[in-house]
Amino acid sequence: MTNKVTMDKQFKIKQAEIKDAERIASLCTQLGFTVTTQQLEQRLDKIKNNNSHVVYVATLTNEYVIGWTHAHIYDSIIRPISAIILGLFVDKDYRRYGIGRCLMQQIEQCAFSVGCENILLTSNIKRKEAHLFYEKIGYTNIKQSLFFYKQLI
Repeated sequence: MTNKVTMDKQFKIKQAEIKDAERIASLCTQLGFTVTTQQLEQRLDKIKNNNSHVVYVATLTNEYVIGWTHAHIYDSIIRPISAIILGLFVDKDYRRYGIGRCLMQQIEQCAFSVGCENILLTSNIKRKEAHLFYEKIGYTNIKQSLFFYKQLI
C-alpha cells in the first residue's frame, strides 16, 4: 500500500521488522514512553512469530519509519474474537497526511481477515486530538474507565 503524503513524499505500510526498532523507540519517546532500541528489538523478536500480534509501520520510500501501530487479536469469554489496539503513533512532523488512518485500516483489514468482530482501543483522557481522530475514522466512545496498574518487578 503506497499513499501520497505530499507532492514529493510517499509512504507505505508494512509489517514491522527488527531493523525498525530504533526508529519505533524514538517515536515512543514522542508519545511519552521510555523504551530502548534493545528492548524494542527483543519485544519485536518475541512477537514476530506470534499470530495474535500484528505490528505495522508506515515508512517513507527510504524506509524511514514515520508511524507505527500494534494490535493483539484475542478471544474472551465476554465478547467475540476481537482486536485491541495496543498502540498507534505518527511522528509529529508527519501528522494530518492520512498515515494514522492507513495504519488503522491495515489493522482493520488484518482483524477482519482472521474473524474479528470488532476492534477496541483505549486512549488517555488527555489526548483530545486522538479522540477526535478516532471518531473521524468511525470509532465510538462506548465507556469511560479507570486504568489500574500494579508493579510486579
